[in-house]
Amino acid sequence: MNMRDIIIAKRDKKSLTDEEIKFFVKGVTDGSIPDYQTSALLMAIVLNGMDDREMTTLTLEMAASGTQLELPFIDGIAVDKHSTGGVGDKITPILLPLIASFGVEVVKLSGRGLGFTGGTVDKFESIEGFNVEVDTKDFNKYVVLTGMVISGQTPDLAPADKILYSLRDVTGTVDSIPLIASSIMSKKIAGGAKGIVLDVTCGSGAFMKDYAMAKELAEAMIKIGNLAGRKTVAVITNMDQPLGRFCGNILEMQEVFDTVTGRGEEDVIEVVTELAYHLITIAGKDAGMSPEVLRNEIRARLSDGTCYVKYKELIESQGGKMTPAGYPVYVDKPFDCMHVNSPDSGYVQSIRADLIGQASVLLGAGRLKKTDSIDYGAGIGFFVKVGDKVERGDSLCALYHGEKCEISEERLFDAMELILDAYEVGPNPPEKTPSILGVIT
Repeated sequence: MNMRDIIIAKRDKKSLTDEEIKFFVKGVTDGSIPDYQTSALLMAIVLNGMDDREMTTLTLEMAASGTQLELPFIDGIAVDKHSTGGVGDKITPILLPLIASFGVEVVKLSGRGLGFTGGTVDKFESIEGFNVEVDTKDFNKYVVLTGMVISGQTPDLAPADKILYSLRDVTGTVDSIPLIASSIMSKKIAGGAKGIVLDVTCGSGAFMKDYAMAKELAEAMIKIGNLAGRKTVAVITNMDQPLGRFCGNILEMQEVFDTVTGRGEEDVIEVVTELAYHLITIAGKDAGMSPEVLRNEIRARLSDGTCYVKYKELIESQGGKMTPAGYPVYVDKPFDCMHVNSPDSGYVQSIRADLIGQASVLLGAGRLKKTDSIDYGAGIGFFVKVGDKVERGDSLCALYHGEKCEISEERLFDAMELILDAYEVGPNPPEKTPSILGVIT
């Protein structure tokens, strides 16, 4: 078996055998296959695709390329959630304590933000003292204590995926459903999940720009999950405008606090409720409740203090500081430095979330390279969202930077221009788009 023959087979639209895929992943991991041959096969996959068996084999081999976590201490089915990313996506910090209140125990491995997609690890690190570098041997201790633990992804988890992803990024081979699906699912499987709920975002602020693309990716990941023996559900959510009222690390965590204390935005609550429903059900912790009763109970726990109690446990268990009054202590304080005003009167027709995300990166809330530092206090607050009425001169957004950080006027005005380009205002109210676009099981 040699790599040249494997490349030719996929170039000629043939299905690769399990043995060929295993040979490929092993060679990528140990460095015996040169980058130029790996890149050639990646491009052949982009052009000619993979069938369900090939995708599943690729996923399982990437998962097996490094450490695979076993979670015997989990009470019930070990579940995990993954989001394909977006602007203002603050779901995980709400979801973990919420499902923990139902007895769902979860080990959550998350990454840092890159580009305008925020990273859950960065958000938690905006709380003073919070430790996101938890040793895998200590996961049991945290789960016994609170029912949950969140940590940064370990470098030995699916190392083949990290190598392939870095090559895909520089060779124009990111846009491939089989490669995206296998990348996501390999990390979930290596992380020990037996049940997986996928938040597949769809719209201007997501990787999948329309529903058809999002549905195709969701179906591919569900096929992989089913063939790999994992219970898998995909929820397609709306990312055509930023989620909630803020984007940025501290700003989003402040909104998380508002949500777990009963003051959340409806779009955030809708997404959290749907994802929580499926995680609780897959984990077998629904206690026989009907779908309607369970969804109502989920919403109730966001407003009656139940979720907040578990949220406080999560923060304090991993070293995060809380005030005596029960508020998180953040590493900086967001400073409201500029408002962007509407040039027209009317109704907000749309908000391009990708441009909002780019503006937040300019303000310092995101990274363009993994080595970039971020301003935890930077971000954007939204006074109006799609469907709201505005008058000329009304504030659309507030721009923030951390009090400990500085930002040039040039960057501020560049961010303002992006935001003005992102907002479309028209004379008539737009048709309302739901937060949940579809559920695929």
